[in-house]
Amino acid sequence: MHLSRLILSAFLLVVLPAAYSPAGAEVAIGVAMDDFSYTDTSAEPANQTAAHERRLSAFMAALRRDISADGRYRPVPSTQDGAAFKVIGGIQKTSTLVQWAKVAVIDVGAKKIVMDKLYTFRGDNDESWERAEIFVSREVIAALGTKAPVALAVFEFELEDMTAASMGASASSDASYLAEVTGSVREALGQSGRYRIVDVSGEAVKARALRDCGGCEAAIAQKLGADQSLVGVVRRVSRTEYTLGFQVRDARTGAVVSRGDSGLRMGADYSWKRGAVRLVSDRLIESQ
Repeated sequence: MHLSRLILSAFLLVVLPAAYSPAGAEVAIGVAMDDFSYTDTSAEPANQTAAHERRLSAFMAALRRDISADGRYRPVPSTQDGAAFKVIGGIQKTSTLVQWAKVAVIDVGAKKIVMDKLYTFRGDNDESWERAEIFVSREVIAALGTKAPVALAVFEFELEDMTAASMGASASSDASYLAEVTGSVREALGQSGRYRIVDVSGEAVKARALRDCGGCEAAIAQKLGADQSLVGVVRRVSRTEYTLGFQVRDARTGAVVSRGDSGLRMGADYSWKRGAVRLVSDRLIESQ
């Protein structure tokens, strides 16, 4: 899609320079915003370029005015001028009565997209553009107040089997249940909105056990572009008893920022998934 490519290209350009919020809590947060692009693919015979330029100019002026009127934010020319956020977007007219607006908000310091939405609005007159601007400004202001999700590298859960009756025949079923645990934990954390799950696939990760590597997972997470790492362990006490544990580290410093351990739980290996999701929900999602 034309607008999606526009947002992606602009994001790659925006995240390169580092920018910081102005010092002092009393100073409004800087927001940079380039004029949105406009594309008309409606194939209407009449040349409406002048009208579209006028309406787009009014749209951008109103959007900047509404964001500034909030009081928490101030417009700045660019990310080099102290912008903490960058707003980019484009509008595309697809037919006589239908237009799309693609809008993204980028947290410049964290180098993360905190909003990326596609809107549809009907009409191509002053009133329809004004309605669209009012709605988009509310969405952008809400996104500016939303903390960017933490990029979290959730590594595969590992099994620590403390039973004397451990047999190789169960290895494949153990691996299957552990994969279910990992997938369900990633899904729960991702759906919470607090975390953005980073892909950790790769032979460098699969080739080692991470639970006893002295925090080496943090360095791996940092190379993958994550803010934090999570390593989880299922400890099998007996065929019907188990415990769960996880540890989260800061990817840059390696410091432990959170950990959780369950008490003894009853249930066979098919219960691991339910127990792991409950543990991370209690300690990482609901507690925050």
